[in-house]
Amino acid sequence: MGSSGTSTTGPAGDALAQAQAQATAVARRRNFAIISHPDAGKTTLTEKLLLYGGAIQQAGAVRARGHQRRVTSDWMELEKQRGISITSTVLQFDYGAHTINLLDTPGHQDFSEDTYRTLAAADNAVMLEDAAKGLEPQTRKLFEVCRLRHIPLFTFVNKMDRPGRGPLELVDEIEQELGLLCWPVNWPIGSGDQFRGVIDRRRRQAILFQRGERGRQARELEMDLKDPRLRQLVEADLLQQALEELELLDGAGADLTLEAIHHGQLTPVFFGSAMTNFGVHPFLKTFLKLALPPMARTSSAGQIDPLRSQFSGFIFKLQANMDPRHRDRVAFLRVCSGTFQRDMVAHHARSGKAIRLSRPQKLFGQDRSVVDRAYPGDVIGLNNPGVFAIGDTLYQGQKVEYEGIPCFSPEIFSWLHNPNPSAFKGFRKGVNALREEGAVQVLYDTDPSKRDPILAAVGQLQLEVVQHRLEHDYGASTRLEPLRFTTARWVTGGWPALEAPGRLFNCKTVRDSWNRPVLLFKNSWNLQQLQGDHPELALAAVAPVVSGMEPITL
Repeated sequence: MGSSGTSTTGPAGDALAQAQAQATAVARRRNFAIISHPDAGKTTLTEKLLLYGGAIQQAGAVRARGHQRRVTSDWMELEKQRGISITSTVLQFDYGAHTINLLDTPGHQDFSEDTYRTLAAADNAVMLEDAAKGLEPQTRKLFEVCRLRHIPLFTFVNKMDRPGRGPLELVDEIEQELGLLCWPVNWPIGSGDQFRGVIDRRRRQAILFQRGERGRQARELEMDLKDPRLRQLVEADLLQQALEELELLDGAGADLTLEAIHHGQLTPVFFGSAMTNFGVHPFLKTFLKLALPPMARTSSAGQIDPLRSQFSGFIFKLQANMDPRHRDRVAFLRVCSGTFQRDMVAHHARSGKAIRLSRPQKLFGQDRSVVDRAYPGDVIGLNNPGVFAIGDTLYQGQKVEYEGIPCFSPEIFSWLHNPNPSAFKGFRKGVNALREEGAVQVLYDTDPSKRDPILAAVGQLQLEVVQHRLEHDYGASTRLEPLRFTTARWVTGGWPALEAPGRLFNCKTVRDSWNRPVLLFKNSWNLQQLQGDHPELALAAVAPVVSGMEPITL
């Protein structure tokens, strides 16, 4: 018997159901990275967001004592020893109606390149600021990256429970130095040891805090600003000052609009203390309402909508030995469109090969579990058999290739020597793996008799991490021999362009892992001199994005 109307069974019905599931999943997702200067409290804030999201039961202190638990996001042995974040991790958890992908970035400035790569996968960013120090150099640099990528920025002023600068002064500094409008979503009542809570500007309510037990959620008490109990719980002078400052803001501040936030023109500002849990929960709830869901991304085929039915995504990070027992290599994939499914076959844009994506993993710091499906905005871990490079695109259907992630000019260079020939196998494997994951750039001398690689880094700590991991993960002790260069430039036209001017002075020619010529200079004066002598030689401080090439291995 025939039937009038549209059938919702069969392939068409399955496709409709899948599209609806995808649209629902995209709408509930929020993806963000936290950026800050070292010691602003980034790892502590990360832990407290996990605590309020229900992802962990007790938050750990960054400098954990023997009887305290370690922080979730710092999993590398060296991070635990030094109490700093030097790798990016991904922490996915649910909170209410939302699925959150929190991209935890390195706090140390020597690893700013890793942070840049992570921001390439983020839809939003949270700028963490120390209430006593205000804007700091590393924060300014990372803000510029957010501005270049048009990422919505949310500001959390931390450590309000310690002596610091006035909130009006902190807000004014952001507006004056970053050229960014501020809209304080809440306003502090007191500061230092007199920090009592915050006032929610939109709801005109006070939120008072009481310390919870160590590592537990703080207790919150909400009441209307006209509630007579408020005057009994908060000192009159503290409350009066907060209310007067709010009047100034209401009279002179900008309007809070989603359009201004999402275009990176205005930053919502929150005040609190991650260490004592004051203000973290109100921030999380409001952030989820104001933040961007996964959006369209630029590719070789134009803007790719997250609701596109066919899967696509890109690799923004590689990590070796997250589980040293298995010597694993994990590729972090940001899903951009379609629905990722376990064991699906996707095309590798750079090589053109079809690859079965088996054993996909949901990431939570070092902990992982098998994931069957993932949607735009999610970050998943893929087993990397040496196929993937940072910036690679995976796709189904029509070929798409997302914008690559460039390498920046390093400032420190050292020969890396292997004093123990019997450990060469581990040395070679470790150098190739660490180069692959972007822990450091690896250069090679143009003299084939010099086989030892040259490590090129932004900061000295990068080199220390490489040495530590070579010994700890690969059993290869190494020795560094510093080179007296401070600047690197890629030759835009490649080797043919380098041959034209003949012999060059006051620089050293090396090749990078993609066999591209790189010139090393002892100082900026030598660089300027060469550019003056050879204006026809085009040099770049940022390495061109690689496509269709395989890297050189040691």
